[in-house]
Order: sequence, then structure tokens, then C-alpha cells
Amino acid sequence: MSRASDEVMLGGADARESGLVGDLLVLTKARLSLLVIVTTFVGFCIGSGDVLDWWALVNTCGGTALAAAAAAVLNQWAEVHVDRLMERTKARPLPAGRMRSRSALILGLGLLVAGMSWLWASTNALSALLAGATVFIYILIYTPMKRRTAACTFVGAVSGAIPPVIGWAAASGADPLLAPSAWILFGILFAWQMPHFLAIAWMYRDEYAQAGFVMLKRDDVTGVVTAMTSLLFTVVLSGVCLTAWRLQVSGIGFLVGASVLNACLMVMAVRFLLVRSRSAARLLFFGSIFYLPLVLGLMVFTKK
Repeated sequence: MSRASDEVMLGGADARESGLVGDLLVLTKARLSLLVIVTTFVGFCIGSGDVLDWWALVNTCGGTALAAAAAAVLNQWAEVHVDRLMERTKARPLPAGRMRSRSALILGLGLLVAGMSWLWASTNALSALLAGATVFIYILIYTPMKRRTAACTFVGAVSGAIPPVIGWAAASGADPLLAPSAWILFGILFAWQMPHFLAIAWMYRDEYAQAGFVMLKRDDVTGVVTAMTSLLFTVVLSGVCLTAWRLQVSGIGFLVGASVLNACLMVMAVRFLLVRSRSAARLLFFGSIFYLPLVLGLMVFTKK
């Protein structure tokens, strides 16, 4: 669902020697699905009471994982023609011709139905509908927008920020629109994705442009706008973490730990703004990878 790190971590995986299992792992973007499971797990923990329902947690993560895999498969089905144009994606099962587009479409739709049905039957309708909405936004809005406008980044971030809310809704059964903790989860994931993905977009801007993707503003030749946007959302991320403490979603330990993590990420974002090199973008990208599990872990362990 979230599209951020898949381009670097999975995009160029060459499964030619690994057979059908390897192709399926690439097609479903298994590592990215693991990230979705982690954020769903965090949302479930935050939305739970004092006692964690482990069976419901397993069902929630399982159903959400299937929906995430569906989004990955359907995304590659929709972008098979442009994947052939980029070095790191042309070896994927579909552009390489190891799997038929029709088979991928059937697989993607089947995974989506299975994931939503699992969530609906084992948790509640709200979590299933949120999973469906995530895939809908990712495939039918974000994916075609990538070839038209750099605003696609914001839409993609919405899709990537929903999984923890799925976990929260599955655990609490309440309306996430009325819950500060659900909005905090959404806000952290949304803001985090911006510096994370923009760093990727800057590193691979030439390949994106060659494939016809508009991931950055067309006139941002120097990268100033890209880097400024990354820094802005790093500041927003700090504000969301502060709000989590102010609203007593998490305790003082979260505030202290998150402040340190935010300061480190801020330094990387400032460096990216000052230098705007591939190495600076790469540092910000990897810094964001370490940041997310640490800040979410703090949020769970200091939950009030």
C-alpha cells in the first residue's frame, strides 16, 4: 500500500534464477508488505485496551497483508509497460514476460477480495472498508496520477498512512474520525512518507523522467523545492509527535525519544536542502527507514 521504499528495496529485484516463488515475492513486494504489517500492528496496539486480543491481532495483520499484496500486484499489472523502461524494474515478472498480465490481474483481485473478506469476518466491516479504500486510492488514483502531476506524492502518502488506522479500527471498533490517537497514527505515517519518498524520487529522477513519471515538480531542476518539502514535512512530523504527547496518546518517554529521532532526521533533511546530492538524499532515505520502527516502537511502549 505504501509506495515509498519499494522502488529502491524491491524494484530491481531480479527473480530470473529464483523461480515461481521468487517471482511471487517480487510481485507482492513482500518486504513492503512486512512494513504494512508492522504499521498495522502498531495501530492495533494503540487502539486496544489494557488486554491485547492476540487472535484478533493475527487476523487483522493477515487480512491487511493480503490487501497490501493485492495493491502491489495490481500496481505492477497497471504499470507493466513503464516498468520495461526502467533499469531496476524491467526484470520484474510481468515486464520480463515470466508471468502473464491476465494472471497477475486475477491474482491481485483475488488477494484483495480475500484480504477484505478476512478482515470483515474476523474483525469488523470498518477495517475491511479501510483496506479496500487504501487499495482503491493506490491503484485508481495514485498510480495514474504518477504520469501527470507531482501532486501524486501526497495522494500516495494518504494511501500509505491508512494501514495503522486499519489496525486501530480493528482493535477498537470505533470511528477513527473521532479519535485523536487514530489521527496521530495517520499523521505520523503521512508526514514520514514525504521526506522518505522525495529522497527516492530525487535519487532516481532521471529514470522516473525516462519512464514518463512526474514524481517531482517539472521545473525543480536544482531540487530546492523537493528538499524544502522534505524539510517541511520533517518539521510537521515533529509536530505530530509532540501532539501525541500533548493529547496523552503516549507518555513522556515517547516525547524524549521521538525528539531525539526527529532532531536526527531534521539534520539529514537540512543537509539534503544544502547539498541536494544523491548521497545526501540517500542518507535521508536510509535515516527515515531507521526512524519509523523506532518512533512507532516508542509509541507502543509508552502508550497511555
